[in-house]
Amino acid sequence: MSDTKSLVQAKKNYHHGDLRGQLLEAVRELVEREGPDGFSIAEACRLAGVSTAAPYKHFTDRHDILRSAVLLAMERLYAAMKIAADAHPPGDPARVAALGQSYVDFAKAEPGMFRIMFGMTEGQEDCPELSGVGEACKLLVEQVAGDHMGVPHDHPSAVAWAYALWCFVHGHSFLQMDDKLAQKVPPEQEARMLRMVGEVIPTPS
Repeated sequence: MSDTKSLVQAKKNYHHGDLRGQLLEAVRELVEREGPDGFSIAEACRLAGVSTAAPYKHFTDRHDILRSAVLLAMERLYAAMKIAADAHPPGDPARVAALGQSYVDFAKAEPGMFRIMFGMTEGQEDCPELSGVGEACKLLVEQVAGDHMGVPHDHPSAVAWAYALWCFVHGHSFLQMDDKLAQKVPPEQEARMLRMVGEVIPTPS
C-alpha cells in the first residue's frame, strides 16, 4: 500500500475511532520500510493522519508504542504457527514442516518486526502480555514436538527437541535475512529441509 493510500485509509480509520490500531499499523509500515530504528512518533502520526499529540492518548512514549507493535507482531506469529500446526494431524511429519515454514515465512514477510521481536528486551519483564504470547509460542512448539514423539509436551525430550526445532528455523531465518549465505536458499530446497526435519523422530530418553 502506498503512503498516499495508507494516509487516506488512516484518516478514515481515525474518524471511526481506531486511532490506536492505525498508529500501530503506521509503526509497522515504517519499521518494514526504514528498519527497526528508522521511525519516529512524528512520522507515524503523519502516516496515520493525526496530530503529534494524538499518540499520548493511548501510549506513554515511543517505547510504549514500539512494544505494543511488537505484541501485535508476536500475536500474528503465534496465529500463523497455530494455523499451520492445526492443518495437519498430531504426529504427522508435515505438521512439523508446516510449523517451521510458518515461522520462516513470517520472518520473510515482516523482517523489520521480526528483528525487533528478538532484539527488544527493555521493558519486557514489565509486560505480561509479551511474555504470555512468547510462552504460548514455545508451548505450541513443545506440543507439536511431544505429539511427534508420542510423549507429553513437557517431557524433557520433547522440550529439548522443540528447542532444537526453534534453533533451526530461527537460525535459518536470520542467516537468510542477514545475507550470511553465498546465495538465498531456494523455496523448494527450504521446503525439503523442513520436511527432512519433520521426518526425524528422536527417541525419547
